[in-house]
Parts: sequence; C-alpha cells; structure tokens
Amino acid sequence: MPTLEWANREAAVRAATRAPFRLLEHDVALSAGDPDNENMLIQGDNLEAVKALMPYFAGRVKCIAIDPPYNTRSAFDHYDDNLEHSTWLSMMYPRLELMRDLLAEEGSIWVCIDDNEAHYLKVIMDQVFGRKNFVANVVWQKVYSERMDATAFSADHDHILVYRKSEQFSPGKVFREQNKKQFGYLDEAVNKYYRRRSLRKEGSESRREDRPSMWYAIKAPDGTDVYPIKPDGVEGRWRWKQENVSKNASLLVFVKVQGKWEIYVKQYLEDNPSRPPSTLWQQEEVGHNHEAKLEVRAFNNADVFGTPKPERLLQRILTIATTPGDIVCDPFLGSGTTAAVAHKMGRRWIGIEMGEHAVTHCAPRLQKVIEGEQGGISEAVKWKGGSGFRFYRLGPAITDDAGRINPTIRFPTLAAHVWFSETHTPLTKAGKSPLLGVHKGTAVYLLYNGILGDKKSNALTGRVLRALPRHDGPRVIFSECTSLGDDLLRRENIIFKHIPYDIKGR
Repeated sequence: MPTLEWANREAAVRAATRAPFRLLEHDVALSAGDPDNENMLIQGDNLEAVKALMPYFAGRVKCIAIDPPYNTRSAFDHYDDNLEHSTWLSMMYPRLELMRDLLAEEGSIWVCIDDNEAHYLKVIMDQVFGRKNFVANVVWQKVYSERMDATAFSADHDHILVYRKSEQFSPGKVFREQNKKQFGYLDEAVNKYYRRRSLRKEGSESRREDRPSMWYAIKAPDGTDVYPIKPDGVEGRWRWKQENVSKNASLLVFVKVQGKWEIYVKQYLEDNPSRPPSTLWQQEEVGHNHEAKLEVRAFNNADVFGTPKPERLLQRILTIATTPGDIVCDPFLGSGTTAAVAHKMGRRWIGIEMGEHAVTHCAPRLQKVIEGEQGGISEAVKWKGGSGFRFYRLGPAITDDAGRINPTIRFPTLAAHVWFSETHTPLTKAGKSPLLGVHKGTAVYLLYNGILGDKKSNALTGRVLRALPRHDGPRVIFSECTSLGDDLLRRENIIFKHIPYDIKGR
C-alpha cells in the first residue's frame, strides 16, 4: 500500500511508543454529580492522556469521535490552528495509533475535518487502520446558506472520515420519516397499511443487460408469464432474485394496467421506520455551525468556543456507532459536545482536552447536563438530568528517566500497568491479590506494596511462593528480587521479572 511521506515522519511513527505512561490524578472539586459514575473528563495532552488510559480501556471503547484542529492557517482563540502541514501530520499520526488500540474490535472512529487536510488524513488513516477498514467519507452540510463573501467557492461542507477497528463493526440504522398519507392500502391479513413499489427496477442499471440473472418470468394470477418490460418496450430487470419471489409471495400485488400485468411489492408503514445511514448529511437533519454556536453560548456567553459541532451531528454518529452503555471517547473534546451528547444518550464517556477550557467550558457544560439542561438534543431524547463525571489531570509518569518507579504509585495502579504490558488487554479491576489474572493459560502475579501483608512479601522467596494463589501452568511473577535459583524457577514454570527494570514505562 502506498505510504505518505513528510518531514519528521519517522519521529512521528515512534512518538506513541516513546510517550510515557502517566498517572491520572482525580480532582474532586471539579468533578460533579454521582461520585460512583465512570465518566471521565481529563485535562492534559491527549497523546499522554490516551496512553494513560491504555491499561484500563484498551480494546473497550466502542466509538471515538474527534474534531481535531483543521490546520486552516487561521487563529482560533482556544487552540493554535496554524500548524505547518508536516507538523500537523506528525501531531495526528501517533494519536491515531493510540486511538486505534483503545477501540474494541467492533468499534469505529469518526474524524471531522475539512478540505485542508482531509485527503492527507485519509492516507495516514489507511496506514494506521488498514485500507480495508475504511467505512465511509460522510459529507456534512455545515452551513444553512452559501457565504456571499467567499472569494472563490463557498465552503459549505466538512468531511467525516469513518474507519472501523475490524470487520466486527456493524453500523446501526437511522430514523426515517414516513409520510402516512402514502400508505393507503390495508393488508387485512396482517392488519397493516402499505404502499406499492414496483418490483421492476427503475433508474440506473435497470436494463436486462445490466443484470441478466434478474430477467425471468413470474406467473400472474391468470397463468400469464410476466417479464420486466419497461413502458417504452425496453427489456428491464426485476429488483429481486428469482428465489425470493416464491419466498415472499405474500408481499406481491398484481395489477392489470391497460391490459398488461404490473407487479408491485408491499412496503408497510413501520412503527419505528429506519434506514441504512447515507454518506450525505444535510443540515436540516443534523444541524449546522450556527446552531452549534447557539448551543455553546448557553454555557459560556462571554467566551464562546469558536468551532463547536451541533449536538444533533454527534447524536447521528452515536446512533450509528453505539448502543446505550457503550464507551465513547473524544480526545479532542473542544467545547464538550461529544461528552454532553453521550451523557444524554446513556453512553459512558471519556473526554480529553488540553487547554484551560477543560475547566472554563467543558466542566461547566457537563455540570449543566447533569442538572438537566434542555438545550441541544435534550427534548428529543427526553433528557431529565442525572449521573456525573470525574475530573482528572495528568500526573507524573509511572517511571522516571532512570527507570525508577514513582514512589506515589499504589498497587492497583501498577497492577493495571503490569497486566497491560504483559497481555495488551485492560485490567478492569485490581483486587487485593497478587494474582492479577490468567491470560492465554499464563498467570501474572505482582508482588508490590506488601500485597501479602508485609514488606518482606515484595521479594519472591520460597515462603512467598508457597503463599501465592496456585496456578497449574506457566507463571510470570513481578517482584523486587528473588532468592529462588534458576533451576527452581524452571521447575516451577516461573518467569521472574524484576521491579523496576522489567517495568515498561514507555
């Protein structure tokens, strides 16, 4: 597959692995609502913040929705959107790599971008996610009228690039309005109203030569063979394969028009009509930029965020990509729209924002969401308030430059880090046992912070080995030191790993 080259590309490719694993420090004062909730608002550089999430959330996030700086060579109040092209690519590449690892196998990532970098972004996302995992380029109409002051073209749209983690991704459908007046026929057998749609294909690729296998005869009620002949006499084709005709005979309606049989399909009026998502999203359906600015003014009218997205746009994305209870992440949280919409739609969320407006914009907005504010999509989803979020800041790294473990780290934090380093899966909850878990038949143990009740248990001795929870298979044991010889370790099927030297801090 072709690759994109730019200045400092090699450094950008290595940046994700070189970023340190950092602690997340809870700020109770800026948290809000239910203290037992699992929503997270993180202030800090998103490269390091996403890496800090890895031991807990790798492979668990259902949807990532981001609105990164567009690199438009213009200055916004809340971030520098005047990055040189290569610098922008170097900023995005390692972050996309880490975001890919956060995604669940059935997860997807949605990136809103404009024409300045969209096509370059497509190439590097092909490299990071694999070209086969490209799903769609959604075109969003971001304005409700053309810009009359445009010097060339009026830029009326943005792109939303959609990639999946794997083939397990299955997009949901979106609500579709149905005009009840069109459904004028009653099927008494099922007590449902329906409208008629011609079984003969219309429009493009509707001729016999386009799909020869779709040219066949269907028996009319009087035994006549009916073929898909167009009104002008051209041989057409049916919309169904031949085997589907007998399977769905109850859906067919035969009508004689001017002495010729026409065949229609019953299309029923649905209680909750839906359709597959399209790649053209018009502002009437999902909102526009002006709507978004009106929404954020309700939270901070004195200092309005310059480039928000409307809540209806994020609602459409989360409807397609998630179900209630799924984890949604936005590492470029901006004004907080993704978190606000996820909250109202019953999704768990993680939002990351580097600037001070994590405090001045995001936290106050989400506080009001918890209180039940009625802007944006609140009425549509019947939002009444509730739940909460925890505010975090990036703390110190797990290890310093010399490889020493930060002395403030407690057992659960190091346990999650060790488990992730060994298995590349998250440790969802560290218990009070040195046995962290079993992965593919191998048990992983951590002796740290006197987990067995005294400081001496940080060393792997014969006494400590006998006290460990038993596992009849390979064992990996992290400890500060060991008095066990190599022969005994081999007989016991143990791989000894030294703290801190075998702890990966990056």
